[in-house]
Amino acid sequence: MQFISAVIHKPKLLILDEPFSGLDPINVELLKEAVIDLKNQGTSIVFSSHRMDHVEELCEHLCILHKGKPVVHGELKEIKRSFGKKNLIVHADFSVEFLKGYAGVLRYKTVAEGCELQIESETVAKEIFTELNGKGFVRKFELEEPSLNDIFIEKAGASYE
Repeated sequence: MQFISAVIHKPKLLILDEPFSGLDPINVELLKEAVIDLKNQGTSIVFSSHRMDHVEELCEHLCILHKGKPVVHGELKEIKRSFGKKNLIVHADFSVEFLKGYAGVLRYKTVAEGCELQIESETVAKEIFTELNGKGFVRKFELEEPSLNDIFIEKAGASYE
């Protein structure tokens, strides 16, 4: 009801503070669609959330605050590209444990089919690709920009460690 009353008059500016809090997955999706429709109709939306997956899905420009001060701000695409680090997903029919200590691997996480890595650069991905060649069947080798969650944890979470 609050959302409907806020948008019924087609505002030029809409401020949403943790709008998905307490919603079940179906209503989260419905609200996301409504927010996207409003954006497409020209409404400017200021959106506050701790859910980085929602921010990543809905926002083009963002600002991450830590203790009231901006630690990251700008266009989402540019923030992700300029972070420097990349995520690499490797699923293979052989053990990839040897990548734990590989030069340029910053974080290693075992998953059911292989591993997820945080690496320093695309150059490291190329080196790992060459290293995997001939060891067996590689089912997935995917290089991604870091998630906004990764960036948030590094920029705002450092003081909690």
